[in-house]
Amino acid sequence: MDAESQENHLKAYGITFWVLTKQQKVQWLLNYRGGSFLLPDGENIRRECQIRGVSFEILSDNQAQHILDEIGSPSQNQEAVILEKAPKIAVYSPKTNQPWDDAVTMALTYAEIPYMTVYDEEVLGDKLVLYDWLHLHHEDFTGQFGKFYGAYRAAPWYIAGKKEAEDLASKLGYTKVSEEKRDVALKIRNFVIGGGFMFAMCSATDSFDIALAADGVDICEPMFDNDPSDPNYQSRLDYDKTFAFTNFILERNPLQYEFSSIDMTNKRGEVPKESDYFTLMDFSAKWDPVPTMLCQNHTALVKGFMGQTTAFTRNEIKPTVLVLGENKINGEARYIHGIKGKGFFTFYGGHDPEDYQHRVGDPKTELELHPNSPGYRLILNNVLFPAARKKKQKT
Repeated sequence: MDAESQENHLKAYGITFWVLTKQQKVQWLLNYRGGSFLLPDGENIRRECQIRGVSFEILSDNQAQHILDEIGSPSQNQEAVILEKAPKIAVYSPKTNQPWDDAVTMALTYAEIPYMTVYDEEVLGDKLVLYDWLHLHHEDFTGQFGKFYGAYRAAPWYIAGKKEAEDLASKLGYTKVSEEKRDVALKIRNFVIGGGFMFAMCSATDSFDIALAADGVDICEPMFDNDPSDPNYQSRLDYDKTFAFTNFILERNPLQYEFSSIDMTNKRGEVPKESDYFTLMDFSAKWDPVPTMLCQNHTALVKGFMGQTTAFTRNEIKPTVLVLGENKINGEARYIHGIKGKGFFTFYGGHDPEDYQHRVGDPKTELELHPNSPGYRLILNNVLFPAARKKKQKT
């Protein structure tokens, strides 16, 4: 999985997932040649790699053992992690959305990793217990319809989407979309606390935490829910309820395409596109295998990309949350990870790793043109993460 030897990094994850579905174990060699996978040998696996265009090398038992011995040396910042079982994957996304509307569904589709789509009815119906891993589509959990009101309130797609959300909320027994989305966020919170793995990108990151902090508080202006917001709602936020963020200030202006001070999109004047990269942190593979796993890549420098929520303000991230990737020019966090209860969450800023400034109506990304994308590899690291055998913490 290093830069020189692998023709298709993204489909290599699909091969690994496919092997796991055959009840065979895989070893993920952290920090060894870009985070390579050691698969059992077999004619069917070789043939599948050839069909999908994935580069591989055949090792003898002695060669494989030599690599594992080398990785196990205390002098090497490397580790072999056993992947045991293919996780059951769900993507939280409206049923009308196409796979190319979201970077994660594009990555899963391209890598040929199966997933199921769930939305509010399934979440509120407690169907998340059927899954190990959940991705949050670029959703607005605050009930403000993506804060698109200022620029798009007269657009047919905005009007139709607002009505569709209101109709669904009504069908589910709610008078307001904001109240229905809050309960969805609470169900997802419980899924993670109970041991689930949650991965969110773009506006699903900060809007999720805002919805949790605003539980029981009306932060929506009349154009969103037909009644005034609560007086002094900022002072009533409860940051203890959030996953990742604290002490943020909400954007009160309904015409502003922004949720809060968490996002760095409008604070990036010093980050020109040509030098917009973020650096992956270097962790100890033997002592910190989880963040090491999530940062596996063939480069430590990843091309930046924007979204409604592009990156996260460092001083509004809770101290218990790990920063996995940062833009050093702007001092912003791009990729963060934490523990909630028995489960884990990862927040990844931006919309599409291979579309720098994705806008409404832009053409879809063709991943066939980006089979070695470092930004998309980070998504797929998270997909395989739940397959890892849990180790007891070293003390």
